[in-house]
Amino acid sequence: MPVKKFVDDEQITIHVMGWLSKIFKGSNHNISEGHYYGNYGQDANYNAPSTSGEAYLEQENEEDIDRAIALSLLEDNHIVKNVADVEIQLKEDEQLAKALQESLSVESPPRYGNGIPRYGNGIPYQGNAYQPYPIHFPMGFRVCAGCNTEIGQGKFLNCLNAFWHPECFRCHACSLPISDYEFSMTGNYPYHKSCYKERYHPKCEVCKLFIPTNPAGLIEYRAHPFWIQKYCPSHEHDGTPRCCSCERMEPQDTGYVALNDGRKLCLECLDSAVMDTKHCQPLYLDIQEFYERLNMKVEQDVPLLLVERQALNEARDGEKNGHYHMPETRGLCLSEEQTISTVSKQPRFGAGNRAMGMMTEPYKLTRRCEVTAILILYGLPRLLTGSILAHEMMHAWMRLKGFQTLSQDVEEGICQVLAHMWLDSELTPTSGSNIASSSASRTTKNGTRSQFERKLGDFFKHQIESDTSPVYGDGFRAGQQAVQKYGLERTLDHIRMTGKFPY
Repeated sequence: MPVKKFVDDEQITIHVMGWLSKIFKGSNHNISEGHYYGNYGQDANYNAPSTSGEAYLEQENEEDIDRAIALSLLEDNHIVKNVADVEIQLKEDEQLAKALQESLSVESPPRYGNGIPRYGNGIPYQGNAYQPYPIHFPMGFRVCAGCNTEIGQGKFLNCLNAFWHPECFRCHACSLPISDYEFSMTGNYPYHKSCYKERYHPKCEVCKLFIPTNPAGLIEYRAHPFWIQKYCPSHEHDGTPRCCSCERMEPQDTGYVALNDGRKLCLECLDSAVMDTKHCQPLYLDIQEFYERLNMKVEQDVPLLLVERQALNEARDGEKNGHYHMPETRGLCLSEEQTISTVSKQPRFGAGNRAMGMMTEPYKLTRRCEVTAILILYGLPRLLTGSILAHEMMHAWMRLKGFQTLSQDVEEGICQVLAHMWLDSELTPTSGSNIASSSASRTTKNGTRSQFERKLGDFFKHQIESDTSPVYGDGFRAGQQAVQKYGLERTLDHIRMTGKFPY
């Protein structure tokens, strides 16, 4: 800007001097390039220095100079701007330039002495002493990202690419100010480290403590594949019991029910548990009706008995046909004459959720046909009891229909298909089965099941579908594929003739 001022003055001065050179050609006046040292526009009585009678000539020359300047300004329109206007414009340009320069200095943090930026000391940045006028560019101007007001004198925080009043930088969980040197983030939200841990660090659903990290510093936990119950790995080896029905681990603040044979039952599964032989008979009728709807009526009157774990294992050992059974046997279709200890009276639960008052009695099996009895483990929820019963009923039906001895995967596989089909029929809203017929079934008056019971039924289906054993798991998937492709009747006919699933 100062350069432009110099150029404008020079243009005006040189132009005037061009006219003066024409007028004073051959005179005694000294004219230096770019500058005019004469005086004009003064009072007429002004006594200028003169010698040898040249005063009159000097007066005439002054008048000629005035006329020359006037003519020059009229003829040359490109420099009609007078000196006073130029000076005003230059002042404004200079102020604007300084203001822009000053505004650029706000982008950088203030530096002191050694040139190291300082943050958070609360000292307002003074900048240069010059204050732009009339345009105002505030220096050290900071707006709090929390309350959107200006941060004045005092302490402030510089984090997350913004400035904050200390009391405005708050935890997203507890809404209290964060004064710690370190904090945690998720998304764009800051947290106290303790609040973040409380909200996002997984807790064990058994001991209710934060799941510890492993030697590598990583959070390691176990989770049930269906229920997604998270727990510390140590609980798999410290004797923490599981529910014998849903397989969930027992939380330390919730007592499971202890059955007489050593099993534990969670309170949700207990709600629909079938506890004795008498209370299982309505469910047995439901299964028989289910088979009749499939044109697979069981013609013989096969006794159904609920038994304890020990009686079930003893009965299994007394069988001669050597059927394959799961590690935890929960049902049997018997063909031999035996005396079975059956549960005749369900227990009540007293102090410490322990079963008391349960009664058993012996039941002698007589062989009238290929099947002498069906045994089911007592104390399981109605849907699990029913699916086990549907499985064992399929064993009974094939024996009574004269099927040849089948390979384990084919016989157990097709029995699992029928158990899965029954669960489907129970969980489908349009099911024709009478789900309210069993006194052990927890249903509403309109026949709908509780949310947990439906979830439990889905879990039992999931167990059948995801079984990895070559007999029950692979056998079920092969049988399910055959039934979906050919139908149940054609699949059973093919099994009867070939002993294999159709492909």
